[in-house]
Formats: sequence, structure tokens, C-alpha cells
Amino acid sequence: MYIGLGIVLLVAGLVFVLDVVQVDISFVDDNALGWILVIAGVLAIVLSLVVAPPWRRGETYYDGPVR
Repeated sequence: MYIGLGIVLLVAGLVFVLDVVQVDISFVDDNALGWILVIAGVLAIVLSLVVAPPWRRGETYYDGPVR
């Protein structure tokens, strides 16, 4: 679920880190903002895979009697 968010954050962070877009705001450092977004994106991807790995999605276990 959060893999898409992680990819968006990762791409946005790489845009700032690689200086594709420069923000002309005095109190915002483009490089630092980019690295923060990259780390947040990687963290979102890793946490989404840990919480709900793709190989465990959709499996249903039933411990009741078979009819």
C-alpha cells in the first residue's frame, strides 16, 4: 500500500539531490531536503514490505472443520 508513496518520495528526493529542480527559498537547502525525501521514501518501501510482504498477501488460513 505504501510502496507507491515510497516511490514518489524517492523520485522527488532524487530530483532535488541531482539538482534537476532548484528551489530559491533562503531557508530551504535543496540537497538536505532531497536526502530527507530519499530516506523517507526508502523507509516507506522497506516498512511496507516488512508489514505486508507480497508473498503473504491474499493467503487465508481457516482452522475450523472441513464441511
